Amino acid sequence: MRDRLRQRPGGKRGPLTGPNPTDRGKPGSKIHLITDRNGVPLSLGISGANMHDSLGLEPLVRGIPPIRSRRGPRRRRPAKLHADKGYDYDHRRQWLRKRRIRHRIARKGIESSTRLGRHRWVVERTVSWLAGCRRLHRRYERKAEHFLAFVGIAAALISYRRLTK
Repeated sequence: MRDRLRQRPGGKRGPLTGPNPTDRGKPGSKIHLITDRNGVPLSLGISGANMHDSLGLEPLVRGIPPIRSRRGPRRRRPAKLHADKGYDYDHRRQWLRKRRIRHRIARKGIESSTRLGRHRWVVERTVSWLAGCRRLHRRYERKAEHFLAFVGIAAALISYRRLTK
């Protein structure tokens, strides 16, 4: 991911932070992730708090590693992708169709997002597991690479715990 500098209050500058719209404009970061059905993180990334969620979809889908199968070639794309209303844009749907990924995205103003809740809670649970890591709760690192490395370590611990059960 490209390192973008945003102006912080007080004249300080920091990578991949932006004014958080829900927290009185304080600088902050978002963690984006894609999980499988069991909540194991497959792909993750970070962005500034003021960046829209839908902009992180393409890098996350491209970042999913090939999955080994017992027969046949490795799978390089998910079969289906569930997303909430924040990803309801025609160009995102077309991009997923072009990659032959079936999508289930709730439409703004038409569908209730409660139908996606059956699938969405898995991602929310994984996000809460990440938030349980004290190092990620508040961003102490100035460099985005360091923060992303700590997010990767936390995701590896979550994966290890889920796969050893």
